[in-house]
Amino acid sequence: MSESLFTSKYHIDLRDVDFKKELKWSALFSYFQEIASLAASDLGLGIDTLQKGNGLAWVLTKIRVDVDRLPSWGEEIIIETWPLEPGKLNFDRDYIVRDQDGKSIIRAISSWVIIDLKERKLKRSKSIPFSFPTPKVDRAMKDTFSKLKHNEQVETVYTKTIGYSDVDFNGHLNNSKYIDYIMDCFDINDHKKYDVMSIEVNFIHEALPGESILLKKDVTLHDNQVYVEGINEKNNRIVFKAKLKVVKP
Repeated sequence: MSESLFTSKYHIDLRDVDFKKELKWSALFSYFQEIASLAASDLGLGIDTLQKGNGLAWVLTKIRVDVDRLPSWGEEIIIETWPLEPGKLNFDRDYIVRDQDGKSIIRAISSWVIIDLKERKLKRSKSIPFSFPTPKVDRAMKDTFSKLKHNEQVETVYTKTIGYSDVDFNGHLNNSKYIDYIMDCFDINDHKKYDVMSIEVNFIHEALPGESILLKKDVTLHDNQVYVEGINEKNNRIVFKAKLKVVKP
């Protein structure tokens, strides 16, 4: 039986940082996606096993990430991840990012589901023909997911049409790209003025190539929190909701 704790090292390359030479949030989400895939494969629940053998796929539904600091260009970090006891439909997975000295600098909680690719329906955890290791009971953070809603009226910031570079192997918008879309709701001066210390995202409906998303944000800052959402322009469905906590450096 594989161990539930899975670790991997990552070097912060130039392509992964922003104009402040700090790890981009979208790159961090890519790291989380990659290590989740590696950890699932280690447990016998990898992408190829699910898709080719069972017609199933992992889908991220919620994630919250809290940061003490973002690592900089040239640093090496260690990411730890582990699954929690599966619920009826959801599979929770936590993460801790440590610096070269072993100090925790980022913590995250996430929730995933497994869908039938043909029927586009959720699969109950008990229907998955795999055994799980004894899960860790410790959580990466004490806080849990919150209900995401705006405080005041939201206004459209820009419209983004999904193209080739935005799509993953499942044929829909990759979860790390959502984070780029969210960050692009704020201009460079905003990013100079504020540091993002926490992001929580609910992925609600998939978005496909050629579709356009209206990016909207609550322009009023409440308790240092900003609300952002994406609306599918074609059917007016909410694609995602997000909440960011920001501070002045």
